[in-house]
Amino acid sequence: MVTIALVGKRNAKVGFEFQYLGLSQECRECPLKNVCGSLEQGKIYRIKSIREKEHPCKIHDFNSVVTVEVEELPVELLIPRKIAIEGTIFTYEGLKCDRYSCKYFNICNIMGLKSGTRLKIEKVLENVDCPDGRQLSRVLVRW
Repeated sequence: MVTIALVGKRNAKVGFEFQYLGLSQECRECPLKNVCGSLEQGKIYRIKSIREKEHPCKIHDFNSVVTVEVEELPVELLIPRKIAIEGTIFTYEGLKCDRYSCKYFNICNIMGLKSGTRLKIEKVLENVDCPDGRQLSRVLVRW
């Protein structure tokens, strides 16, 4: 199945990756909101192909969006090492870390990923030395 989305003209390049954060307030009245809002909040996508159709847009640079085909990508995440087994489905609880300067902060705290979300581990990448002494693994997951 092909997934269609609209992205700002500046970012409409094959291979461009982005995290969908949801519709902005300005988009609520737009007639194209169902296409722009068809992606799942928090997930990462890559543009596979670009279609020629452009639409006017009040919030994007160049005042237009371009129709693209996207594919969902797995999300890189740190989880407790004891549950880091490929194929495992688990309920995400978060790590509750506030070390903003830590090099792992962005993969410990995935924007848009809520506690209680069911995730599937696609691949275990490596064990990580957490500054707080937690035994963690870097994995690729989907929900």
